Amino acid sequence: MNAPAKTDVLEANASAAPAPAAVVPDGVYAETVLSVTHYTDHLFRFRMTRPAGFRFRSGEFAMIGLMVEGKPIYRAYSIASPAWDEELEFFSIKVPNGPLTQHLQRIQPGDQVLMRKKPTGTLVLDALTPGKRLYMFSTGTGIAPFASLIRDPETYEKFEEVILTHTCREVAELKYGFDLIEEIRNDEMLSEIVGDKLKHYATVTREDYPFQGRITDLLENGKIFTDLGVPPLDPAVDRGMICGSAAMLKDTKAQLEKAGLTEGANNKPAEFVIERAFVG
Repeated sequence: MNAPAKTDVLEANASAAPAPAAVVPDGVYAETVLSVTHYTDHLFRFRMTRPAGFRFRSGEFAMIGLMVEGKPIYRAYSIASPAWDEELEFFSIKVPNGPLTQHLQRIQPGDQVLMRKKPTGTLVLDALTPGKRLYMFSTGTGIAPFASLIRDPETYEKFEEVILTHTCREVAELKYGFDLIEEIRNDEMLSEIVGDKLKHYATVTREDYPFQGRITDLLENGKIFTDLGVPPLDPAVDRGMICGSAAMLKDTKAQLEKAGLTEGANNKPAEFVIERAFVG
């Protein structure tokens, strides 16, 4: 599949963004934006410095925010970089009147972003029982936690095959996923670890594309398994992670349960997990 069009990377002279926080709230890190990439008029990626003492598990999310009119505003964001990365990466939507994203979308290198010190989340490998094949089902910016996990060597130590699905409305919205795959291929260490274990299954719902349809429909009619050349879901070997809109979570969960998989959690590992903190 051909990757969609090129992105636009912001340089230091980009448009104005919120001023740095004069006073950093207690219990919060204040980190510096290193790069910003705009994919579409409502999707962007940014990287920022990582605090020396900040620890997280790949797949977790953090509360990040900005000082707006003298007050901190936070939202839950999955950390898109793997646990070993020296920087932190995030993938965000742009909401014109969103309390945080209307400001966050204007950040540029050198700006300051706030982050609370404790990460959390259910999309972690420890919440799954051992298996052979790991499915990561995502829509929109729900790909973010999987961007972390597909770049973590531990994922490939625990699973023989990893299938990342990403469904968006338009082809241009798939670009971040293609960039991730390309980065893995171009990384000497990761490419060796990942090998041919990772499969990327990108679909769209509103444009012509080789692979079309909602992931829940493709699960129900079995087309995803035919396209990938794998057998239908089997609770003995298949594990799943789900991140997307509320409707997508509900419908995908139903499909996995219909196949016999049971939902797990950090304190009770099972065959699949859901991230309910995701919005967008």
